Formats: sequence, C-alpha cells, structure tokens
Amino acid sequence: MKFISWNVNGLRACVGKDFEAQFKTLNADFFCLQETKMQAGQLYLQFDGYQSYWNYADKRGYSGTAIYTRHTPLSVTYGIGVDAHDHEGRVITLEMNDFYLVTVYTPNSQDELKRLDYRMTWEDDFKTFLLALDARKPVIVCGDMNVAHQEIDIKNPKTNRRNAGFTDEEREKMTVLLDSGFTDTFRFMYPEEVTYSWWSYRFKARERNTGWRIDYFLVSDRLKPQIADAKIHTDILGSDHCPVELDLK
Repeated sequence: MKFISWNVNGLRACVGKDFEAQFKTLNADFFCLQETKMQAGQLYLQFDGYQSYWNYADKRGYSGTAIYTRHTPLSVTYGIGVDAHDHEGRVITLEMNDFYLVTVYTPNSQDELKRLDYRMTWEDDFKTFLLALDARKPVIVCGDMNVAHQEIDIKNPKTNRRNAGFTDEEREKMTVLLDSGFTDTFRFMYPEEVTYSWWSYRFKARERNTGWRIDYFLVSDRLKPQIADAKIHTDILGSDHCPVELDLK
C-alpha cells in the first residue's frame, strides 16, 4: 500500500505546475496534501477512483489540508478536538479498518520565534491526540511537521540553531513524540542518508541543495515490520517542498 504526502504551498499554484500529472504518476492509495491555501469552492480537482476530504482554515489563503483516498474510510474527523488549534485547517484523520491515517501541517514558530510558545502547546496537544488514537489501533501520521529533527536533517545546523524549525525546543518535542511509540520511517530505513524535502525559494537553495528534511511519515512502532520503503521524491518540482512516500506491506 502506497502513501504520499506533499506540502504543495498553494494547491491552485501547484496545479499550474503539473500537479495533476505528478499525482497520476505517483499512483498512491492515499495522497495527503498540506498548505493547500484554499477555501471551499475555489478549485474543483477530482481524480477517477478517489474520494477526497478537505480541511480549510478560517483565514483565507492560509494553511489547509486534504486527503485523496482510493479506500473508503470508516470515519473522517477534522482537527484534534481542541478549539484553540482547530481553526487553521491543519489536521485530517481517516479511520480505516486496520489503522488511522493522520495528515498534519504543523504550525511554524515564525520569524523571531513569535509563535514558539504556541507551538509548544500544539506539540503537547497533538501528541495527546495521537496517543489516544494509538490506544485503539495503529497510527500513520504524515505531513509537514516543520522541524528538522537531527543535524543530519538540515544542511547548515550550526547557523540555523535558533531558527524556526531547528530550535532545541522543537527538536526535543519530536524526540518525545518518537519516544512515546512512533517511528520516523525514512530514518528507520536510511539511518545515514542525507536527503532533504524543503528548500527556501531564496538564494538558489534547491539548486545548491541547501535544504531541510521537515516532511515525515511516522508510524506506530508496531507497524515497523510492515515498512517496505520510505522515499523522498527530490526530483518532483511544483512546490518548495517535494513529496515524501511510505510503502507498507
């Protein structure tokens, strides 16, 4: 079973950059999107054989998530059940027979770490949400989690030490989440591989491969035996992020 996750940084813009062809080529069972930057009715984009589910932010042109699926879910929920977090369209959860699939667009701590305190609260509440799901059945969580967890996950760790996405606080929250019963599938498969999933649009960062790995598939530890592969599609353009993939047996 194939899962894809992609922060498209504006789906309408990405559709103008060959998104539909890439979607069909990737040929996933589940295709999760973050940062769609859309409201209901702004784009009609359906694919044969897929159902789709959308979570829009209250604020126009901001955040937003979506999931296309070939498999009908038992249930669909939006947000994490905490009003302080659930107005930005950041989470969709599909309940399947054997697992939950959660796509997430984690809040950015922003310039000068203006939103770091909020991010810390989010991290705690999101972990609580995932653990409640995990108590019922295994969880697959994917998306732009806005943190480069280890130094291997960022091109310039020393100069980025106090920048949003590479603070000690954010990295520690990822460590705590993983230690609570989740596996970073790419790092599990490729412990030493240096591959990034996001590059700034500035300073020719992608051309120079000055990147960050901030897009993930995490799975409940008990799914580790079913991980067949984890991939980062650095060759696919259309956004400042590239798609990431999980293949499960």
